[in-house]
Amino acid sequence: MKCPFCGHLNDRVIDSRLSPEGDKIRRRRECIKCDSRFTTYEKTEEVPVKVIKKDKSRENFDRVKLFGGISRACEKRPVSTEQIEEIVTEIEKYINRNALKEIQSDVIGEMVIKKLQKIDEVAYVRFASVYRQFKDINQFMSELQLLLNQSKKEK
Repeated sequence: MKCPFCGHLNDRVIDSRLSPEGDKIRRRRECIKCDSRFTTYEKTEEVPVKVIKKDKSRENFDRVKLFGGISRACEKRPVSTEQIEEIVTEIEKYINRNALKEIQSDVIGEMVIKKLQKIDEVAYVRFASVYRQFKDINQFMSELQLLLNQSKKEK
């Protein structure tokens, strides 16, 4: 490891500790040349998951972007940050559990819609209207009618 003080490439590890989450190792090092001490962190390399968009372009999965989209749908609604975080975490776990290198944006969108429908119907309709790109009021009303019919069946 290169010393951040003198640039020398030889050092010795003084202490190693596992992070509380268990996903990183913190190493305390000492430069053999200048005796300066510094800290490094070691973690497993993650292969970025690609999201295949509707136009067939690909971009890296972005947890922050997903969180932001769900948050916009939940604005001024009784949905907590923890609930949104849980949705994003569940989607990430699904991707990791299935060892996916690529995932269709449709799959992510439908997962969000199903989870929001259980939490808050207004947030669900907001997210669905943007995600499904409603072209007119008729499409919007059709989605609302489906929601109403489901609510009647559940009662």
